[in-house]
Amino acid sequence: MTEITISVGLNDAVTKRQEYQTEMYVDIMKHVCQSYRVPFSFIVSDGGYFHDNGDYTQEKTLVLCFLDTEKGVVESIARDLCAFFHQESVLLTESKVRAYYIKEQL
Repeated sequence: MTEITISVGLNDAVTKRQEYQTEMYVDIMKHVCQSYRVPFSFIVSDGGYFHDNGDYTQEKTLVLCFLDTEKGVVESIARDLCAFFHQESVLLTESKVRAYYIKEQL
């Protein structure tokens, strides 16, 4: 099974500060994923980023996880979030994982 993650920072590419509350970015991200009709999970974490010009930024970061979702769809989501959140770039990672569900009833 393939896992692809998207890490997208919340600081604006130009101002290098977060322009809106984190919950607003989360709502937009959820709407984007829902519109692509893909299951996902996410966490809000802290991260750092070196801009193309060498400037360093520490920022809140949304890390989205997709399992067995078509790579082209995840890349489209990444492009949308990059544009909507006004980012210089977003990070995608891809790896093979062993994933399974456990079900239990009382």
